[in-house]
Amino acid sequence: MEIKIALFINLLLYAFVISQSFFYILGLTAATRNMQVNTYIESRKLLDQRLSKSLSSVYYLALISGIALTTFCVVNPSGLLFICSIVSLGALIADVTLAVRGNIPLNKAISSWTNTSYPSNWNDYRKKWFRFHTTRQVVNIIGFTTLLAGFVFGM
Repeated sequence: MEIKIALFINLLLYAFVISQSFFYILGLTAATRNMQVNTYIESRKLLDQRLSKSLSSVYYLALISGIALTTFCVVNPSGLLFICSIVSLGALIADVTLAVRGNIPLNKAISSWTNTSYPSNWNDYRKKWFRFHTTRQVVNIIGFTTLLAGFVFGM
């Protein structure tokens, strides 16, 4: 029963994490890439202010639930759910690492800009931000899909 509860919680929290990826895939990436500098600065600041605390809480809880799930599943180390939980947890850790090393420092730099004071190569910052974020999206989708496959085929 512990495995089912941990799996349910982990799937739910991972769904919140991956919803960010789907939102960017469905439209925010294209919209953001077409923004002029002032709109880009303002939108990044607003998104970061609203998401930084709530999203970090979701990530912490997803990591904790992923660790719990993997711990509960270790009783069957050759089982599909255990293997999928490890891959999923690894993907979540990779996502956090990419965010901490890439997106978060870039967000901090961008948040220091104003509409009249920003670097002339601001678009390079945006491109770099998207490279990190796109990698994170791929990692997230792999992690979530693997966890979902473990749920469907490994229970």
